[in-house]
Amino acid sequence: MADTTSSPNTTPAQQEYPNLNPYQEKASSLLSSATQTAQQTMENIKNSQTVQSVANGPLADKARVEATTTKNEFSNLAASRQTPQTQTANGQELTHYHSFFYNLLSWENPRATAISYASIVVLVFATRYLPITRYTMKALYMLLGLTAAAEIVGKVALGQGVASKMRPKKYYTIPHETLESVLADTEELINFFVIEFQRIVFAENVYATIAAFVSALLTYFLVKIMPKWGMFLLFTTVVYFAPLAYISNKEFIDEHLNNASTIVSEQANQVRDLAGQHASKAVEASRSALKDYSSQAQEMIGQGKKAAVDKGIVSPETAEKVTPASATPEKAVSTSDFPSAPKDEPVLESTKVEPLNPEPSATHEPEPRLA
Repeated sequence: MADTTSSPNTTPAQQEYPNLNPYQEKASSLLSSATQTAQQTMENIKNSQTVQSVANGPLADKARVEATTTKNEFSNLAASRQTPQTQTANGQELTHYHSFFYNLLSWENPRATAISYASIVVLVFATRYLPITRYTMKALYMLLGLTAAAEIVGKVALGQGVASKMRPKKYYTIPHETLESVLADTEELINFFVIEFQRIVFAENVYATIAAFVSALLTYFLVKIMPKWGMFLLFTTVVYFAPLAYISNKEFIDEHLNNASTIVSEQANQVRDLAGQHASKAVEASRSALKDYSSQAQEMIGQGKKAAVDKGIVSPETAEKVTPASATPEKAVSTSDFPSAPKDEPVLESTKVEPLNPEPSATHEPEPRLA
């Protein structure tokens, strides 16, 4: 008869099925021996001559140097996120992402820049050709299913669930300072794009405005024949490698840009001079035409005056007063022809009142009455 006495360390499953205890002990011993064997094998492989020669060889040294350099470049790229000293044309401060993207796209840290570009390309192709959403949901339901199965099997076989055994004493929460820093960083990133868009629209840098115009024009035509992921990949490549091409050929490009700027400036000055000359000629032509018309008008007025005098309509003295012979359009009307405005305010005499109906004077002749 089997002993049904249970020790304090036995589980309910062991109390119900006491014959399983020897098998569990045997499985545990086999598992521990397999673990020790695997650890010993790993140690042997690690200490073998081949592995040691590879680990201490030139390739390993080169890999360690490259890894250290890449780590340092990423550290420099992260440290470059500082508000620059330069300001906008209207005196507004820039964001620290201006320094970050300048450092990234100027290839000051080539390994970090190349890795970021490769990461974007891989992400674009993965989004295009891999069902990431399906894989994500598959991984999620497999994780939840395994967790539930392990919990149930553990409670049935061992009396304690596996997931509950691995549960932490306190769940992880995001610190308040981390959330504030992330939100502030997101705000800086959004303001970077907002400020740069306005600087391009208002032509703070005319070359950037021209480049944006060309990009918008190409996008307008390419959107009809290219997919969105292809356009994104194309413009990402241009954004990353256009600064590299400029840095590699800076002297050559600057020389041609200076020549083009000089030619444009000279052409603008020439156009300005031609416009001034044409404007002066137009003014002179207008003046001469005005003088011709004025002389013709004066001549016509003189002829009309002479005809009126000859016909006896007006007297010669009246004609001379109306239109002097020496009058010109510029001197036909002068300030002396108008009465001068009074400088002192008029004083009203309250004691002297004019009658509303004054008596007729002695020289006034009465109107004849009709019979």
